Formats: sequence, structure tokens, C-alpha cells
Amino acid sequence: MDIIAGEITGYFEGLWLTIQLVSISLFIGLLLAVPLAIIRASVKNWYANAPIRAFVYVMRGTPLLVQIYLIYYGMGQFELIRESFLWIFFKEAYFCALFAFTLNTAGYTTEIIRGAIVNTSFGEIEAAKSVGMSKLLMLRRIILPSAFRRALPAYGNEVIFMIHGSSLASAITLVDITGYAIKVNSRYYAPFEAYITAAIFYMALIFTTIWVFKKIEYRLSGHLRRQDEITLIPSA
Repeated sequence: MDIIAGEITGYFEGLWLTIQLVSISLFIGLLLAVPLAIIRASVKNWYANAPIRAFVYVMRGTPLLVQIYLIYYGMGQFELIRESFLWIFFKEAYFCALFAFTLNTAGYTTEIIRGAIVNTSFGEIEAAKSVGMSKLLMLRRIILPSAFRRALPAYGNEVIFMIHGSSLASAITLVDITGYAIKVNSRYYAPFEAYITAAIFYMALIFTTIWVFKKIEYRLSGHLRRQDEITLIPSA
């Protein structure tokens, strides 16, 4: 325990880096996933959907570690990349990890939201049409809010998977939680203490995430709880 007490500051620095990578990639990935999911769900033309289908298939069908390696080690072999402004980003491990995480979570989130959109209740859509809503207004006020509420449990799992996957950032020299545990182990040859401490940090982060999503789900399902309460009241 004396080893960990002396290194605890480094673990918190690793925690901060993990939070940065996960939160930024999730935010950008969600911004990318929403329009892609809308196109996937609403555009019936196969050729228009093909690029999005291919993107989702590749992101979901290949390991995150392989994607990180392709971006971190692979981009440098292209002279066009090295001579462009993009090399400012691709030569940095931080941006390579962030780019890989963003693409990966965008692929999974696209499919999560698409599934929620296509499962929108037919009655909700008919009710919106009956009051004269345009397709855009219906999408903004009926379909997307309803889809987000249904997609929240699955998206919560995606956030947890991204927290787990963020440990792969240590494979390209980044000192996140896992990266710092590797450093502690190499310094003191104490794998049990080093990695158990990392596990505790990950568990605390994940349980906090679960608690936040539970609170959000509870708040968004208020109308359903009221309906359940009404149906449980015995009739006179």
C-alpha cells in the first residue's frame, strides 16, 4: 500500500486523461451518429445508404485496438498525410486515440439510434401527422425524443464499453489509468497493487456513469411511471 500511496497522484492524472478521451469522443461520436442514423432510417435508396452501412460494418466488425494501430502507425506511411496540415494531429498519440475512439463509438451509436428510430410507435407518427406536423417537425419533436429515450439503456452500455476500451490508449504511449498502472508495475515490479488500483479507478468511474444514466432514465420515464400509478389504482 505504501507504493500506491506514493503514486496516487499519477493515477488521478491518468483518470483525468481517461475522462477526457472518453467524454470528447462520445460527444463528437454522438454528433456524427445522429445524422447518420436518421439517413439510415429514412433514406430507402440502397446506394445512398451504402457508405454509412460500410462505415458501421467496419467499425463494429474490427477490434478497437486494430483501429488504433491503423490510425497511429498507418497514417504516417502516406506522404499526402505527412505533407498536409493533418500531420499535426496524426503525429500525436492523443489525437490518434481520440480519432479512433470517436469513429468507433460513432459506428456503434449510429446503429443504436437507427434501431430506436425505426421502432418508433406507429401511433405516435400517425398522431403527429393528424395535427399537421411536417416531417422535419415530427422528427424534431416526436421521433428523436422518443428514440433517444428508448436508446438510452443501450447507449449507456456503449458508454461503459468505451470506458473499458479507453484502456487501449496505453498501447500507443498514452498514460491513462492503465498506462500509469503499467508504469508503476515496471518501476516497482508490483503487478497486483498496480493493476488492482487501476481496476478500482475504472470501477468507480463506471459505477458513477451507471448512476448518472439511471437518474436520466428515471427522469425521462416520468410519464410512464404516472401511467403505471394510474393503472394500479383499483377501480371503485
